[in-house]
Amino acid sequence: MVGALEALLMVVLLHFLALATTTTTAAAAGAGAGATNFQELNVKEVIAGTKIHPSQLGNYQELSKNNDDPAETDEWKWKLNLVHRDVISAGNLSGHGRRFYERIKRDIKRVTSLTRRLTGRAEKTTKNSSSSGGGGGGFEVEDFGSEVVSGMDLGSGEYFVRIGVGSPPRSQYMVIDSGSDIMWVQCQPCNQCYRQADPVFDPSDSATFSGVSCKSTVCDRLDRNSGCHAGKCRYEVSYGDGSYTKGTLAFETLTFGRTVVRNVAIGCGHMNRGMFVGAAGLLGLGGGPMSFIGQLGAQIDSAFGYCLVSRGTGSYGSLVFGRGVVPKGIASWVPLLRNPRVPTFYYVDLVGLGVGATRLPISEDLFKLSEMGDGGVVMDTGTAVTRLPLSAYEMFRDYFIAGTVGLPRASGVAIFDTCYDLFGFEMVRVPTVSFYFSGGSILTLPARNFLIPVDEIGTFCFAFAPSSLGLSIIGNIQQEGIQISFDGANGLVGFGPNTC
Repeated sequence: MVGALEALLMVVLLHFLALATTTTTAAAAGAGAGATNFQELNVKEVIAGTKIHPSQLGNYQELSKNNDDPAETDEWKWKLNLVHRDVISAGNLSGHGRRFYERIKRDIKRVTSLTRRLTGRAEKTTKNSSSSGGGGGGFEVEDFGSEVVSGMDLGSGEYFVRIGVGSPPRSQYMVIDSGSDIMWVQCQPCNQCYRQADPVFDPSDSATFSGVSCKSTVCDRLDRNSGCHAGKCRYEVSYGDGSYTKGTLAFETLTFGRTVVRNVAIGCGHMNRGMFVGAAGLLGLGGGPMSFIGQLGAQIDSAFGYCLVSRGTGSYGSLVFGRGVVPKGIASWVPLLRNPRVPTFYYVDLVGLGVGATRLPISEDLFKLSEMGDGGVVMDTGTAVTRLPLSAYEMFRDYFIAGTVGLPRASGVAIFDTCYDLFGFEMVRVPTVSFYFSGGSILTLPARNFLIPVDEIGTFCFAFAPSSLGLSIIGNIQQEGIQISFDGANGLVGFGPNTC
């Protein structure tokens, strides 16, 4: 006797069989009934985008030299470029397959780090506090931003921003991380430093570097176990993957294009180890009081936004700060939720998933953030692949498979169990994939954000994976190419338009 699940999948399969079509170089795409439930993926274009050429590296390095000059601007904000890590990994032009496997290895460690922080083995960061940070910050313009580049092939982080540290400003690549708070940079004298693209920052060359006293209220926000050294506040951040940074806390000036932000509390790391190879340090964008967002607070109205550049496009995304960064025509606004256990994380009220035009019969409870701080759905720039509770993932995957019966399957790759052999295809039609949020907002993803290439020969995989714990994570693959705006003052995050 056919079980309830098998019967349900049979109905879905018959539904998609009636609608699904695929196109190759020899056949044009049809636009018949049900076309709104599908979208096209340009296989040939996406595969071409996995190849990195030396000319792309040179173009970015040339652009980077001009970061201290006036950037693209309007009356609302400063905006500098954001690019993917693939583009700036000079000297490492390995194939896409190798880069993919390295990315997944880092991603597994990243997810481990986040889940450990929620289960009590947290990184040593700040104490819970609602007060602002360094104080005394000044701006030359109202709103500002910076280029962001992906850190994939520098061996650390996923996306990088290039900013000036100190006075005069020394340009440095910094990993941007919405799941971390404290900012830090490798410093001389460096007793233990990993390789980075730029010279290690020397505080003795900066006129604005000032160590934070152990008696400072800013030092009180750090884990007191870090202690003091010569009267100066020490910090230590240990991440779940074994990475760490240790040193002294200081006030310093950061420069974004022509915007100068003074008296920002940052870590000056004299002992550093981990997955940060290539970048000079980390720019924490989390929701805690010691993050860059938390320290500036009312000065930027707790507003910032980013657009993560799509892989292989050769274009740039952006990271911008201030009320003026919220674009007109946002497609949808979604409530932000806070977890008192980990105020760093940005939780969203996801209530369901959709394939085609169908919302799946998944219980909303699977995505709920409990009063004890368990479960929930985190948006994270540092995680690549979206993780979902096992039962939700399995139904999501099965509905998608039922909608792609015309596509040849391939063996699973790494953490992906649903893959396709699209060698020889130019275009394919796949069912739409959507996130459903409380209040009725629906975010429908571009096809390239959920069916991704894992090699150079046409193997594509469904870019989602099951979570071993209740925590769900919306990763950066699903966020690419979508303008994402955080309105902290009103507790909202906006999606769209897709204009990055």
